[in-house]
Order: sequence, then structure tokens, then C-alpha cells
Amino acid sequence: MVIIWIALTAVGEVLVLVSAPLLFPPVAAAEGKIVDDAFRTLMILAAPVFAFVVAMMIYSIPRFRRRGVPTQDGPPLRTHGPFVAIWVLVTTALTIFMIIHPGITGMNELRAEAKEKTDLVVQVEGFRWAWRMTYPQHKVTTQQELVLPVGAHVRFEVSSTDILHAFWVPAFRMKIDAVPGMVTTVYATPNKVGTFAADPGLRLQCAELCGLLHDKMVVPVRVVDPRQFEAWLAQQAQAK
Repeated sequence: MVIIWIALTAVGEVLVLVSAPLLFPPVAAAEGKIVDDAFRTLMILAAPVFAFVVAMMIYSIPRFRRRGVPTQDGPPLRTHGPFVAIWVLVTTALTIFMIIHPGITGMNELRAEAKEKTDLVVQVEGFRWAWRMTYPQHKVTTQQELVLPVGAHVRFEVSSTDILHAFWVPAFRMKIDAVPGMVTTVYATPNKVGTFAADPGLRLQCAELCGLLHDKMVVPVRVVDPRQFEAWLAQQAQAK
């Protein structure tokens, strides 16, 4: 069983290291890399635990299999104290390690990113079933698309006019609840130019089941260079 466990662990770790970049959708924000690194670490730590459970099953099926209808009770099975103790200690240690890293360390990284100078504020208001984006520094409001300049540190001030929604841009990996009667904040620094047409992850999606048309509560996100962003702001101002 130990041999099977070691072999499966090796295969699992290789698959994690090789396929992890393929499993994650393209990331388009500095904060997203922190989140992806956390998931990758969790997968690396989970591989041997999952491999152990599978190895036990593979070993137990042929080893303890009984054919036909049993005519008597099986032999009594007693707990193996040292094994149970080792299992509890190892899994507890893994849990504590994950709380510290990537848990606490990852949150500290995100907090450090949030403390950076804010270049742009976007007020995002959710309602059934759409989003309204306001750029208070530029007096521009739109419901058609979320446009952001690449490289800008953006603070999203999120709220709701009716029920609970959730602000989520998959390519940024950042998500926060939109709560009626209060403003929640989340930060993102887009680091790659792109459009929803080229990358489906560039969309503002409601991630909280909010009713009949929840799946329609989507707005395309477009990340452009600063000059294009200024031109877009001027165009929106003229369209008023």
C-alpha cells in the first residue's frame, strides 16, 4: 500500500505542476496571481492526502474482498493507535500550515496591494438584474461595459439597491458581496490589455444567486491603455 501511495503521490504532484497552468483561466490582474499561487499550493498539499485515500481503497478491495454470501461475522477489527495518532498529527499540521500559508500570508499580500495608492475609483451598483458603474472622479456613469486602464490600481466600491449580489471578475480572481445598505470595497490592478470577446474571464459577473435572471447579470470588461481610457471617458462625457 505504501508503494501504491508513493507512486500515486508522485503522479499527482507531477500532474499538479504540469497541468495547473492549464486548469486556471488566464489571469489579468496582479492580485489574481496571489490567488492562483494559493490554489496551486493547496493542490500540492492535497495530492498526497488524496493519494493516500485512493491507495487505501486500491489495496483494500482485493485484500479484504469476500466472494459469495457470508455465513458468519467477520473477524473483529481493532483500532491501530499509533496509526491514528500519526494521521491526526500529520493532518493537523497540514491544516495549521495552510492557515498560515497561503491563508494568512496570502491575505497579507492582498492587504499590501490594497494599501497602494488608488489611481481610479469605480462605484459598482448591483440591482436585479444589471450593474451600474460610476466613475466619480470623471462624472461618468454606464451600464454597458466596465472599462479600465491597464496598470491602474482600482478601488471598486460595491453596493446593491435591492438584494444580495456579488461582484466578481473571473480574470481578476477578486470577489466581494454587494450588500444592500452598505458599501464593500475590493481592489484590482489590471496588468493585461484585453476584452471579453478575446477572454471570457473579462466580465463582471454576479456570483450570488439573486433570482430569475441571475445568469443574465453580466457586463463585459475591457482593459485598455491609458490613452484609450481617457478617450473613452471623453466620449462618454459627450454622450450625456
